[in-house]
Amino acid sequence: MSQHTPTSSLPRIKDFRIAIAVSEWNGHITGALRDGALDTLRSYGMPEKDVTVVSVPGAVELTFAASKLIETGSYDAIIIIGCVIKGDTPHFDYVCQSVTQGMTSLNADCDIPVIFGVLTVNEERQALDRAGGSLGNKGAEAAETAIKMVALNRHIDEL
Repeated sequence: MSQHTPTSSLPRIKDFRIAIAVSEWNGHITGALRDGALDTLRSYGMPEKDVTVVSVPGAVELTFAASKLIETGSYDAIIIIGCVIKGDTPHFDYVCQSVTQGMTSLNADCDIPVIFGVLTVNEERQALDRAGGSLGNKGAEAAETAIKMVALNRHIDEL
């Protein structure tokens, strides 16, 4: 695993809204990732009224939720949060591919960034380490990425 994480400070932006779509599957992990994202947005100074959280049954449904949230025109960024743990069948590969391709398609076709906060791990311990454990909280990192992408989007719109 890379230990090289972004080190730039968060840009100061105002008046933006973020939606977070969270998979219920592996909820003990996705809940911790969601809480990490919300804590980061709170500490950034984002009012609770500017953050919407929706739940979906599983990781594959995250793309649909993100698409519907984009269609509202109400958000400056969407964060998708999920956790897919490898099992003994190829199901893991299909789910990971579906979510990745769906998010990539939305990012290519829409003007609102969709941030990938989906853990794809070989075992539960790896997920727990990334959901507030020894390797931090990838939900918090997704929230930081969302802030940076909103700032980038606004900067490009001003060019």
